[in-house]
Amino acid sequence: MSFLARVCRPAAVVNSVRRAGDPAVWSLVNAILLAGASQAQTNPPLHLPPIVVTAESEHDALVHPPFLAPVEGTKINAGKKTSVLDLDDLPQISNNNYRQALTKTPGLLLSEETSPLVSLGYRGLSPHRAQFTQVLKDGVPIHADQFGYPEAYYTPPLDTVDRLEFVRGGASLMYGPQPGGALNYVTHRPRTDTEWAAHSQHLFGSDDLYSTFNSVDGTVGRLGYYAYYNHRQTAGFRAANSDVDLDTGSVSLVLDGTSNSRWIFTFDGYAEAHGEPGGLTLATGPNTVNYDTDRNATSRFYDRFELERYFATLAWEWDLSLDTSLTVTGWGGYYSRFSQRQRGGGFGTLPTGPAADSNTIELQEFYTQGLETRLRHDYALGGRTQTLTAGLQLYHTDSPRIDQRGVSAGATAGAVRSASERSIFYAPVFVENRLVLGDLSITPGVRLESFRQTAEETLNLDKAAVGTPLGDKSQTDFVPLVGLGLEYGFASGGLTPYANVSQAYRPIVFTEAVPTGGNTVVNDDLAAGESWQYEVGLRGQPATYAYWDTSLFWLDFDNQIGAVGNTVQNLGRSRHRGWEAAGEVELLGLADAVRGGTGEAGKHQVSLHANVMLLDAEITGSATPTLMGKTPQYAPDHVLRIGTIYRWQNRAKVALLGSFLDDHYADDANTANRLVPAYMVWDLTFEVKMFRDQVSLLAGINNLFNEDYYARIRPDGIDPAYGRNYYAGLSLRF
Repeated sequence: MSFLARVCRPAAVVNSVRRAGDPAVWSLVNAILLAGASQAQTNPPLHLPPIVVTAESEHDALVHPPFLAPVEGTKINAGKKTSVLDLDDLPQISNNNYRQALTKTPGLLLSEETSPLVSLGYRGLSPHRAQFTQVLKDGVPIHADQFGYPEAYYTPPLDTVDRLEFVRGGASLMYGPQPGGALNYVTHRPRTDTEWAAHSQHLFGSDDLYSTFNSVDGTVGRLGYYAYYNHRQTAGFRAANSDVDLDTGSVSLVLDGTSNSRWIFTFDGYAEAHGEPGGLTLATGPNTVNYDTDRNATSRFYDRFELERYFATLAWEWDLSLDTSLTVTGWGGYYSRFSQRQRGGGFGTLPTGPAADSNTIELQEFYTQGLETRLRHDYALGGRTQTLTAGLQLYHTDSPRIDQRGVSAGATAGAVRSASERSIFYAPVFVENRLVLGDLSITPGVRLESFRQTAEETLNLDKAAVGTPLGDKSQTDFVPLVGLGLEYGFASGGLTPYANVSQAYRPIVFTEAVPTGGNTVVNDDLAAGESWQYEVGLRGQPATYAYWDTSLFWLDFDNQIGAVGNTVQNLGRSRHRGWEAAGEVELLGLADAVRGGTGEAGKHQVSLHANVMLLDAEITGSATPTLMGKTPQYAPDHVLRIGTIYRWQNRAKVALLGSFLDDHYADDANTANRLVPAYMVWDLTFEVKMFRDQVSLLAGINNLFNEDYYARIRPDGIDPAYGRNYYAGLSLRF
């Protein structure tokens, strides 16, 4: 079925949501939204004082410090370490290249792959599908499921992202319990200065890459609109089965966007399919596919992956007064993950034996509804403005899973071998309060986590074969989380010391609660993982042409879950400590200040940025004695990113960006064939306006010096990274 046909079936999406929905949740959604509409109609309009908006001249040498404001909307950031990844600072990023998008932030490790999927690790936590990091789009969680399956297969195209906000530490109190911080994609809203504008971008590149992004937006009367369609396709650089085909689109409507009460509706559609060409090995022997012989070779010719996602959100933002704001956001939709994988293979080896004539087929579906209310109120105390934020979230997911056995290597359907019904109901309450005492702000916070998880097997032939009873798990947990943030703003010098201590935890996922293995058992006392994170830092912007940020951190992660033999249990504890630093300087502004000027530049700007994470991570407790003292997976001793960006007015941008990672292991046992050697990669990208603001030339060379490396090792072998590749295209604006 075509992408347009899929997104044009709203009735099917609505029915699927109703099928899975909790009546109590939707009754509450309707009540709140109707109350909001009534209140908006009956309350007299607020007459706010005029707001003067100023813009920086294109000739300014200002570099933008990547720190979130102490209070923003209905969220408190004071006392937390934050990063803002402003994508407008860079030339246009092609094909969702996260190596470039993350160039200015420390602490995140990108486990690179050539599919559209993204894996991000945090300070030595596993990067696989960002499962230890809360991932959100405009504040709405986008994991397949926040708890039972916290893997972010879907991410929005970077073409539609205004900025990425990354909050460490206290993010567990703001957004949810995951110990790896929170990454929030903030997408574009409709422009308000015109009734109609359009953008069409077309890029062509190596290995038959074609990418197009097309959008229209504007504001007509009270209604703003923004819609986009993005298509990406490539044959991939592997010998076979590395093709990608992706379609995604979205429609956003904003009613009364410039008033004190506004409604924002968004509907997203996403469908992608890609081949999984399999892993390679450094070993030699029968049926091996050797990396050194041919890094482009394929070991899996039939493995495929497909993802679909259709979601709607409706947000009501109400500025009750200059001191009080309310946001109510409801969301719901359908998400599916489908894979087919040939049996009989090993690490970097071709499938062999009788099993190679069959495959495993997995379909997981997620029917999700959510509602979140956030309130911010400013009040006077001791002659200072204090800020209180509070909120409640209701979240529900039904997730049926079916596993089949195909009778050929490329079968798309087969005999059902296992089936299960899974669900999550989640209802946290959270409160934070910023107390301002002179130049010192103190932000205590608490989040009361309450969720119920059920997982019930209805069929499992593997368990039936050995006489193991079907899994049936129902668990209710109440977990309080606390945190404290401190921040001091010096009256002069632009210095801000900050400190934070925050609690987080890692819930039990569906496959840990009820594993599918025939002989696998779960300890009765299995508990969620727990973490505490401590951070102390100092940041500042001493001049308009420079900023910097440095901090020390300590992450203690206990009760981690894993398997010892056939038993799923709490098996380990790890300690992650280190130092992060980031900074940027605009050289021509600095030169002007050295000569006695004001630190401004003319038509040309040249900025240098760098950030580093030094990490010391160790497994300090384990039910498997051989793991004691080992380094956790994907925890290199250092990650360094540097770059230089040249800008000529608003007419041209050129960026040379480098990423350097020390060697590290892809498993906790630190086995030899799971070693990821150190590597350094450079990208060179261009964006030049050819005709006024209407036509721009985009081009780039990724992996400029053709580094031979890999950043990811799967259970089936080494996943080679892309060598040198090229792209070029045009961006048209009307």
